[in-house]
Amino acid sequence: TRPTRMTQSRLRNRMHNAFLQSIDAQILQWLQRYGVSLLRISLGIVFLWFGLLKVLGMSPVGYVVQSAYTLLPLEQFLVILGLFEIVVGIGLLTKRALRFVFALLWIEMLGTFIALASAPALFMRESLFALTVEGEFVIKNLVLVAASMVVAGATVRPWRQDSSHAR
Repeated sequence: TRPTRMTQSRLRNRMHNAFLQSIDAQILQWLQRYGVSLLRISLGIVFLWFGLLKVLGMSPVGYVVQSAYTLLPLEQFLVILGLFEIVVGIGLLTKRALRFVFALLWIEMLGTFIALASAPALFMRESLFALTVEGEFVIKNLVLVAASMVVAGATVRPWRQDSSHAR
């Protein structure tokens, strides 16, 4: 017997669906295999780059730091902040001392949110939702914090107590 048009159509749909499912599975497998590493490397590049800009005196955020932290000597503070960022960037890129690296990263991010609270006029216009360019710059740090949480959760290993010191 010869297949009907309906049977041919169903067969074509099944083959098409199987092909799409195979492609979908391959893409998801690639994302699962490389996604966290690419996120870690991306974070490392961003922190290393921004840190170098601060240390070299080329960062465009000096006035933001000066406006938010008026009591601190700007040039020295930017160099220290830049060194923090360089350490974070190198640590993320090399996967070294990640627990320490993430602590530094989160301390710095806390500092950016403290700046938001200490100089709100710099970051917001009429309301909480009417951000300035500087406000958008700080709020995007929520993404850096969330990304760092994903990477930390996937890469930092639990503390292991040395059995010779166990009680």
